[in-house]
Amino acid sequence: MGYCNSWWKTPADKIYHDKEWGVPVHDDRMQFEFLMLEVMQCGLSWQLMLKKRETFRHCFDNFHYSKIAKYTAADIKRILQVPDMIKSPRKIKAVIQNAKAFCTIRREFGSFSQFLWDFCGGKTIIYTGHATGKVPAANGLSARLSVELKKRGFCFLGPITVYSHLQACGIINDHSADCALFARINQTYPTVRKARDQEVF
Repeated sequence: MGYCNSWWKTPADKIYHDKEWGVPVHDDRMQFEFLMLEVMQCGLSWQLMLKKRETFRHCFDNFHYSKIAKYTAADIKRILQVPDMIKSPRKIKAVIQNAKAFCTIRREFGSFSQFLWDFCGGKTIIYTGHATGKVPAANGLSARLSVELKKRGFCFLGPITVYSHLQACGIINDHSADCALFARINQTYPTVRKARDQEVF
């Protein structure tokens, strides 16, 4: 059984894997949604994030970062009262703070996607050994990005969380070699092969 087949637990996992996970993202709204799903997941399961994804979209204006950046204490109270929402003021405040930082990066670089993809020269990275199942929780790239994002005002984004985002948004192709998505992504998008980068398991 390949790496991809080992991590999905529910039909929703498989749909997410087949339709979204690892496909290169260059749209800023989607980048922000993916990134904030990782933030909301901290300490919880990914299955719960997919289950509550529509609730998150409802609470956070479909992850429209410019709207979220203007949220006030009244919005935090509103969100906490939404049925089925995760009742974590700290995470909700983190999403709002991250929206502000996200907008700042957009003003500086034109788009968040441009900022992020510049770290890999605009190409999806295929790291040595990952396609055979040796997939780390974090690496040198995610550590460097985590430092850079925190420096720019982001929170709840350590190296492990950032690595998960890099996988999700297609900057790193961590599909297994026996997964159809591995070949499809490599054939459709520009890629670059790299040696392992300070991997943490």
